[in-house]
Amino acid sequence: MQTAPLIGITTYGRDATDHFALPGVYVDAVRRAGGIPVLIPAGEPLVRELLARLDGLILSGGGDLDPVHYNGQPHATIYLVDAERDRTELELVQRVAQSDLPTLGICRGAQVINVALGGTLIEHLPDEVNGEVEHRRAPPGPTEHPITIQPGSRLAEILGVPTLRSASWHHQAIRRPAEGLRVVAHAPDGTIEAAELTGHPWLVAVQWHPEMTAAADPTHQRIFDALVAAAKVKRLGD
Repeated sequence: MQTAPLIGITTYGRDATDHFALPGVYVDAVRRAGGIPVLIPAGEPLVRELLARLDGLILSGGGDLDPVHYNGQPHATIYLVDAERDRTELELVQRVAQSDLPTLGICRGAQVINVALGGTLIEHLPDEVNGEVEHRRAPPGPTEHPITIQPGSRLAEILGVPTLRSASWHHQAIRRPAEGLRVVAHAPDGTIEAAELTGHPWLVAVQWHPEMTAAADPTHQRIFDALVAAAKVKRLGD
């Protein structure tokens, strides 16, 4: 009998009250797709053993990576830097890049994928783009803008549309893509909105937040459906 695949989801870092947290919409999107969500708290020391038990992985959004990891510059807007979370997620990506584990990076998760594989980030988008697109509202919160998907990409195949409107909540983005990362989507101001790892069976990074709109918009839910479908194939093949 087929067993539902286990999908790991990284949590936010340890907070001031010693709690780990994650917005429930990540869990809901995985459950709708037929996967079993497994939360991964920052600081997990047995990363290799954990990955051996998972069928798929989601690197969630959240605070910023320490710029030391990509030779970046300090910036007053960089927030919620968490060394424990950085260490765990960078190791996760370095290991999954050498495996066949289906992996999805969302917002911070997309940035972690790029940095873990040797790429760099824009420390603060408003310093470098023309203001045509609002990527994060002030005070910080989600906003919406269009995204153009590259024809022929895995993401275009998953979404089934050439453009879409996204829930956006970020002030950083990929500057220089890591070697092997293929850029497959942009915002109107040129900001990189998605990338895929060439040579990997299923590794997709999106800068927006599909989990925020997936319950109401089937187009965004398709990303989670495709991840879980790939995880089922992996599970059957193991």
